[in-house]
Amino acid sequence: MAHLTAPPETPTGPAEPARHRVVVLALDGVIPFELGIPQRIFKGARTTPEQRRLYSVVTCSIRPPGPVRTDADFAILVEHGPEALATADTVVIPASYELGPVYEEGRLTPELTAALAHIRPGTRLVSICTGGYVLAAAGLLDGRPATTHWSSADHFQQLFPQVRVDPDVLFIDDGDVLTSAGVAAGIDLCLHVVRRDHGTAVANEVARRTVVPPHRDGGQAQYIHRPLPEPQLATTRTARAWALGRLDQPLQLRDMAEQESMSVRTFTRRFREEVGISPGQWLTQQRVERARHLLESTELSVDQVARDAGFGTAQSMRQHLQAAVGVTPTTYRRTFRDVATR
Repeated sequence: MAHLTAPPETPTGPAEPARHRVVVLALDGVIPFELGIPQRIFKGARTTPEQRRLYSVVTCSIRPPGPVRTDADFAILVEHGPEALATADTVVIPASYELGPVYEEGRLTPELTAALAHIRPGTRLVSICTGGYVLAAAGLLDGRPATTHWSSADHFQQLFPQVRVDPDVLFIDDGDVLTSAGVAAGIDLCLHVVRRDHGTAVANEVARRTVVPPHRDGGQAQYIHRPLPEPQLATTRTARAWALGRLDQPLQLRDMAEQESMSVRTFTRRFREEVGISPGQWLTQQRVERARHLLESTELSVDQVARDAGFGTAQSMRQHLQAAVGVTPTTYRRTFRDVATR
């Protein structure tokens, strides 16, 4: 788990709690889009209604402050050297196209080894796309599940046979080490971290401000081989909106298909093309998210939450919640009540 720093006392009472510090490591060849994801997501996370920022985010290099090359036609000026890694509660390593021996031979350069040595034991580690090569080369993924961009998965597995590579997921949360696939999957992973730290309400607000879906499950496939439907063809958007307004009711596949005037077979095929999972899997995900939100933000009993989320019984909700997040509803609620009182 990441380090927690106790807030200092002031003459007028307890000071504002220290923000969780995220340090982003910018390597030569970094992809600007993925470098910007942690800044956008973590700096956008705020408490409500106070609107206090929950994270501080800084970017550092493995060298003294100065320019860092990107894979675009411009460099960036990084104002922090590797010493910043020693201050991190979470370290994020975005993708780079200039990893050199890390990518080619699976070994760290002396300069990168020295930089990573600043990271304190227990610091949470996050990689986006090929940033996972750095964690693997450092031995931090040995014996652990991990993912990377689907196009690099075979090479990643060959180079690091001791890592349990899953090429078919958006991200993997293995506790203190989290890895993601490429590009937009980095947004999904960072939102997942915010959700894990502060609950669905905070994460959903960040997603709303960023204009991205609030939740794509980590187990969702990264790459759908079927082409997306042509823009002029009907979509399943209306059916999804209709279902979201009725999660507390029994919903049948044929009912959803009727909203789009499609046959069940056509609707199911089109749904998978657009969303990447089956309608049944999607409904379960949405109900789990509804249950999490209600457990975090209301005093409703577990039985009532189960009914309002559409699971029907507390036992059914318990099974689905444990499959999704690994804890019972009571434990989940207590965890986020504890977070709220920190």
